[in-house]
Amino acid sequence: YSEYAIQKGLDETSTVGILFARHYWVNGNLDVENYLIREIEKLGYRVIPAFSYSLQDSNLGTRGSAQFIQEVFLDEQNNPLIDALVKLQAFLLGSRKGGAISGEANTETGIDIFKKLNVPVFQPVVSYYKSLDEWEKDDQGLASDICWSVAMPEFEGVIEPLLIGVARRSEDATTGALMERRTPIEERCRRLAKRVDRWIRLRKKPESERKIAFILHNNPCASVEGTVGAASNLDSLESVARILKTMHARGYNVNPPENGKDLINTIMERKAISEFRWTTIDEIVSKGGVLARVPLKLYLRWWDTFPKKVRNKIEKAWGKPPGQEMNGVPPAMVHRGDIIVTGISYGNAVVCVQPKRGCAGPRCDGQVCKILHDPDLPPPHQYLATYRYLEESFGADAIVHVGTHGNVEFLPGKGVGLSESCFPDLSIHEVPHLYIYNADNPPEGTIAKRRSYAVLVDHMQSVLTQGGLYDELEELERCLAEYEQAKISEKSRAHALEHMIRDLINSTQLDKEIKLSEDRPFEEIVRQVHEALSLIRNTQIQDGMHILGEIPRGNQKIDFIYSILKHDADEAFSLRKILCRLAGLELHELLNNPGYFHHGWGKSQGAILEELAILGKLVIHESLNTNTDDAIERRVRDFLGEKLVFPEYLEQLKKVRERICDLNHRIEASKEIDSLLSGFEGKYIPAGPSGLITRGRDDILPTGRNFYSLDPRRIPTKAAYKIGEKLAQAVIDKYREEEGRLPENIAIYWMCADIMWSDGEGMGQIFSLIGVRPTWLPDGRVSGFEIIDLEELGRPRVDVTIRVSGITRDNFPNCIELVDEAIQAVAALDEPLNMNFVRKHSLATLKTTDKKDPNIDPWRKATLRIFASKPGTYRPGVNLAVYASAWKDEKDLSDIFVFWNSYAYGKGIFGNESHNELVQNLKTVDVTFNKVVSDEHDLFGCCCYFGTHGGITAAARHIGNRDVKSYYGDTREPEQVQVRDLADEIRRVVRTKLLNPKWIEGMKRHGYKGAGDISKRVGRVYGWESTTQEVDDWIFDEIASTFILDKENRRFFQDYNPWAMEEITRRLLEAESRGLWNANPEVLEALRETYIEMEGWLEEKMGDIEGAFQGGSVDVFSSEDVKEWDRIMREFKSKVDTEFH
Repeated sequence: YSEYAIQKGLDETSTVGILFARHYWVNGNLDVENYLIREIEKLGYRVIPAFSYSLQDSNLGTRGSAQFIQEVFLDEQNNPLIDALVKLQAFLLGSRKGGAISGEANTETGIDIFKKLNVPVFQPVVSYYKSLDEWEKDDQGLASDICWSVAMPEFEGVIEPLLIGVARRSEDATTGALMERRTPIEERCRRLAKRVDRWIRLRKKPESERKIAFILHNNPCASVEGTVGAASNLDSLESVARILKTMHARGYNVNPPENGKDLINTIMERKAISEFRWTTIDEIVSKGGVLARVPLKLYLRWWDTFPKKVRNKIEKAWGKPPGQEMNGVPPAMVHRGDIIVTGISYGNAVVCVQPKRGCAGPRCDGQVCKILHDPDLPPPHQYLATYRYLEESFGADAIVHVGTHGNVEFLPGKGVGLSESCFPDLSIHEVPHLYIYNADNPPEGTIAKRRSYAVLVDHMQSVLTQGGLYDELEELERCLAEYEQAKISEKSRAHALEHMIRDLINSTQLDKEIKLSEDRPFEEIVRQVHEALSLIRNTQIQDGMHILGEIPRGNQKIDFIYSILKHDADEAFSLRKILCRLAGLELHELLNNPGYFHHGWGKSQGAILEELAILGKLVIHESLNTNTDDAIERRVRDFLGEKLVFPEYLEQLKKVRERICDLNHRIEASKEIDSLLSGFEGKYIPAGPSGLITRGRDDILPTGRNFYSLDPRRIPTKAAYKIGEKLAQAVIDKYREEEGRLPENIAIYWMCADIMWSDGEGMGQIFSLIGVRPTWLPDGRVSGFEIIDLEELGRPRVDVTIRVSGITRDNFPNCIELVDEAIQAVAALDEPLNMNFVRKHSLATLKTTDKKDPNIDPWRKATLRIFASKPGTYRPGVNLAVYASAWKDEKDLSDIFVFWNSYAYGKGIFGNESHNELVQNLKTVDVTFNKVVSDEHDLFGCCCYFGTHGGITAAARHIGNRDVKSYYGDTREPEQVQVRDLADEIRRVVRTKLLNPKWIEGMKRHGYKGAGDISKRVGRVYGWESTTQEVDDWIFDEIASTFILDKENRRFFQDYNPWAMEEITRRLLEAESRGLWNANPEVLEALRETYIEMEGWLEEKMGDIEGAFQGGSVDVFSSEDVKEWDRIMREFKSKVDTEFH
């Protein structure tokens, strides 16, 4: 081979390894490998192709892949003989014949060998199920291949699942048998070879020459100016500043900003962002926000390399390059014929704000929000020009997206197994891509890995601390405790306290939750108030945000460890259960009866939980500082005093101490910035688990790893199904108590978070509602389902209408297919219609179904229950309309929801246009439902919550022309599954977080970023009110008083982020003008006066600039007001049952 390599002029110092399965060599089925080798050699690399048995087999004496890599690709000193590895075997490296060949428990071998190799390991896909033509026509891309060829290999930290080969079927000329061979997708093989080349070049380039492009995210709908650096629970600005400082210290040619404040001040002073309400292209140019001007000639050079299909689509949406005014929408970021790329240069590093992808110009309304009109809208010319400039002109050796999450991975295209015409592939192109991602977000991180070829560097989650009570809530708690004591011996004082308690219930706005009235027994009211206060006090809240590379210290570390231990399921390690045993208490009793007053403790059981949390943190403090069992025992004895009932359980705290020390060690071992810089060196970033650290996934520690998700074949787990059963029963019981009958149809927002955070509780709930249960194999994999007979079920089968997230659709097709199969089976049962609502509604829908559709059987259409957005798209649509003020009434929101979300999915169904079927389903909906599983996330955490759950509620109410209940489940405490009204959940989160001084101060520590995050949450409160009218007036009053009229907080916003303050104020005034908020007159007057002042400040900051801008104007354009949008909506409505419109 050396002679061949010399003849070919291949580089002696650069080698790529290719590992493939032995049976392809034996069968001569090597077309893919041969083509890939040629493409890699064309780039000047030597190639070592090697084949092995995939499984280690002691009987045959086969070594298996791991040992083979050790022998072939590493020398005797464990130095790598290659610069990159292309792995074409799907099995995990530690797989053995007769043993496990997949799953999380079988990953150590592969990760260990890849750590030794320490080069990027690529895992392209060769599909055994699709021909080239089938793949090209399939919006899904891959489906059957995902589990084995994509999800499982990710457990070992492999990257970039490009589809490079498909099946070629032909008939044997002699026998007539159908033959299948693997055949290369030539363009995809070339793309892979070039991406391998770029990673190797990154690896070999000296630090002083490496160029890195950082892309900060932005939430244009929630204010471009106010949300620079958008990243879930991460201070992205301070993080980037610290990364740049570390790079400088390690020899990179960068001039870092002093800190995050310096970084954002520079960005905003120069207006290095996109045009929006308070920013014009002239201002960007005049203030120095231009990183580069891309002349038309240069852009056309790039443009001509785009596939024709892509060019046609972009031209149709945005006009010819560099962009044209179309239907009143200006070209995006064009100045005097040049495309403008914004950003800040720090030497060999640049910091850019991700461009807008669905609108253009210095406005936000229903006309310029083009993506609202077309869910499949391609990004504008300036978006693609920005990424191509960074790659080609700046010469970025790597692109880093900062924080969870941006939009490149959600651009239109196939779900998995992308083509060159898919926009994520087109945007990232050939540049190595690293993505700083929250370890608690496997759903969206997985999309980034599979659709934008991201190597993830995960970061720690925010520290959670006890929310506690504050202000009048604290006073109410004190009065309740006094009342409980006084009612025994001081009747007159108890009577006086009753009046005080009633007044405080009203002033704290708790009256609606507990349904306060004069004729209810006061003892019942007291119990309910205790429960309400317990719900508030025991909610955990974020103590600020995480900063990349920062380790929690002091009390923050104690809070962090306690939030992990709080949910330990293992009896031996459960700190709360041990503390309960010591005090003679039962945790289950405390959780399920928090309103009961415990006279021995002199407080409610909910308050006892808070006391035990304090004691638990003292145990952690002693474990970290003294690490002796004696010190812990003394601390517990001192705290409990006479309440120490069973001291014999003190011995159990030894194991807890050991666990605390282990957690501390793994927290300290997190090297997030070091891991990112290892990525800059083209090294292997080890794989690690992901998920909610407060739901048992403390194995995510240490962070700084390339996380994976989970084995989709194990969903739902048995434990999750049990919780799902409880959720289903709780929803049915609540509705029956309120309405006197069972709900016939429950609309469920089935998020991917349900699968990845809670192992499929929601999936279990769906099964339980329709009366089926999963069946499992002995190893925990789900094998199918069985139908529960009506006698055992003891109630009718409740129908479901499921809006599944696009991430679930793309990552867990097996789960969707299983649910769909169960629904089909239940609909086919010959049962009384009053006992099987699935069948009842299917038969009714059958009457309205188009019987002439040649593509799908009428009964199949009538039984469709799983809907989502169009393939390749991910939004619900309604959130865009709310943010752009592009609606006038509930009917508009209903129309938009159906337009965006009426694509059906299931077994053999992928994205079928099913407008009429969704409408028929929505007509019978009685309840809409979602749930919360952890305090780390809530219904104000993302606009998708109100856009989807709120959107389906608005649509069901409008289409059904009746009241539809909206419920929220709560499985934060698996031992205390609850279901409450949506309005109560909104109140809980507002009180515990948004209006909680402790939470607010945590946000304020992060300056501009904290102010922007507050603003986004307020915008989502407005979104919930727009879609459901479930937000109380007092909430808006308090938001205005707390953030705008309070002098200290107002000064904070003015100093750090006046654009966020403007966004909050404008949304509040819009709510009032639409009749969504019956404002306190004094608050409203002060708010209006403040807004006038605010507009003056912002215009003054803009200075003397050219060009019109929207500023604070709220311009309401519904579809009827925008010609092109109106045409699209009329065409859509013509396909739907006339009753809909």
